[in-house]
Amino acid sequence: MKNLLFTFFLMISVQLSFAQGNAAASKVITKQEQQLLDLSKQKWLWMADKNVDSLTSFFHEKSVFVHMGGSWGKSRELSVIKSGGIWYKKADVHEASVQIIGNTAILLNRITLLAVVGGNDVTNPFMVTEVYVNENGSWKLASLSFTKLST
Repeated sequence: MKNLLFTFFLMISVQLSFAQGNAAASKVITKQEQQLLDLSKQKWLWMADKNVDSLTSFFHEKSVFVHMGGSWGKSRELSVIKSGGIWYKKADVHEASVQIIGNTAILLNRITLLAVVGGNDVTNPFMVTEVYVNENGSWKLASLSFTKLST
C-alpha cells in the first residue's frame, strides 16, 4: 500500500512539474516585449562602447540610476560613462524578462557584468531592473538599478 501511494504521489509530482515547465516555456513573447528586450541588449552595447550620443536620447530626461556606490540622474550617468569612471565592458545576460503595464515596462536581467571601476577590472553578478516609459510611441529608459547577487 505504501509503495502504491508513493508511486501515485510521484506520478502527480512529475506531471505537475512537467505542466509548469511547459507553461513557462510556452509563454509567447509579443512584438512589443521583443522590442524592449532588443532595446535592452542594445543599451548594454552602447554602454560598453561609451556611446553617450545614443544613450543621451535613449535615457529619459528624469531617469535615475542606482549603483553599488550611490544613485544619480541622467547627466551624471552620462558623465561617468563618457569619462570611463565606470566602463561597462561586457554584460553577459543569462536571463531576461519583461512586463508591460500600460505605458511602463519593467525588465529584469540576470547578468554577469565585467566592468572597469576606478581603473580595476571587476566582475559581479547582478539582477538589473530596468524601467521604461513609452512617450509618443518611443520607449525611454527611466530607471536602471543594479542589485548584487550572492553566489
